Amino acid sequence: MIANEFRAWLVDLDGTLYVQRPVRWAMACELLMFGWPALRVVTQFRREQEALRREPLGGDEPAADSSVPYDLQINRTASRLKIPREQVLSLMETWMQRRPGKWLWLFRRRRLLAEITQFRRQGGKTALVSDYPAAAKLAALRAETLVDVVVANGEPGGPSHLKPSPQGFLLAAARLGISPQQCLVIGDRDDADGQAAQRAGMTFRKIAS
Repeated sequence: MIANEFRAWLVDLDGTLYVQRPVRWAMACELLMFGWPALRVVTQFRREQEALRREPLGGDEPAADSSVPYDLQINRTASRLKIPREQVLSLMETWMQRRPGKWLWLFRRRRLLAEITQFRRQGGKTALVSDYPAAAKLAALRAETLVDVVVANGEPGGPSHLKPSPQGFLLAAARLGISPQQCLVIGDRDDADGQAAQRAGMTFRKIAS
């Protein structure tokens, strides 16, 4: 795939820029050994995200409060487990953003990262579109310079809807100044990245899990 086929690549993070299964196994072992009390919180947080994907949140226009999905996940997890919101927030930052870093580098998708590097050399634009906070993981992958724009749930300028809403991809395209038809979405989930790309009028390339 060469640069002049698409002017922009919009790339998912988790499961796309790194192989997710071994990272999850490694983090599960860490949780069992060092963070047992956090295990149920992490599990519930993920359940809340998948539930939130299935909820209609209105239209796909950008909302003023970009942290809505992440805040909802934090608040619902805290409510269901009857623990303070601040505790959930701290545990998510520790166990889903910072601690996985060493494993992300080990299981990074070297071939895809090399493709992105070459695409940029040919003049292509790139964006990261993630349903999780992305800054710490991008740093762990040493990939901050590989993207022009970051649209991440829980970070400033993030989407107000999760995938399969197309909003995150449409925001990224708009910020790059490139039409949806000229964008390639690269992701690992048909039910999230794939559907979102289709709704945005973009081409989808699936990365094998």
